[in-house]
Amino acid sequence: MLVPSISSEHLSQLSPTALAYVGDAVYELYARCYYLAPPNRISTHHRRVVDVVKAETQSAYLAVWEPYLDDEEQNIIRRGRNAATGKPKRVSLDIYRRATGFEALIGYLYLTNRPRLEELLSYLPLDEP
Repeated sequence: MLVPSISSEHLSQLSPTALAYVGDAVYELYARCYYLAPPNRISTHHRRVVDVVKAETQSAYLAVWEPYLDDEEQNIIRRGRNAATGKPKRVSLDIYRRATGFEALIGYLYLTNRPRLEELLSYLPLDEP
């Protein structure tokens, strides 16, 4: 297992930004692995990954997930959205906040419920251009 055991108490103390921090890494690794087949130039893989990990795409993918989310998952997203502060450089604050909520949910599910994370990831239209 690549993740050290995290107690329920410690998990409940993690901030939404900490969850988004983990979620960002998990989602990028997922995208990198997803696009490894068929074999291609690394630059081609990189462009495809960048297209799906950018904030605009994450925000759109959150809309894909919304019909499937339970109350707890919606709460994690809300907390992630509300924790996103600062001034994003190339996207609107709304898109940035939605992307942070998306990443927070990924981080939370990675730490608590990987089968559910895999289910939600399977709904994403990664094969569409």
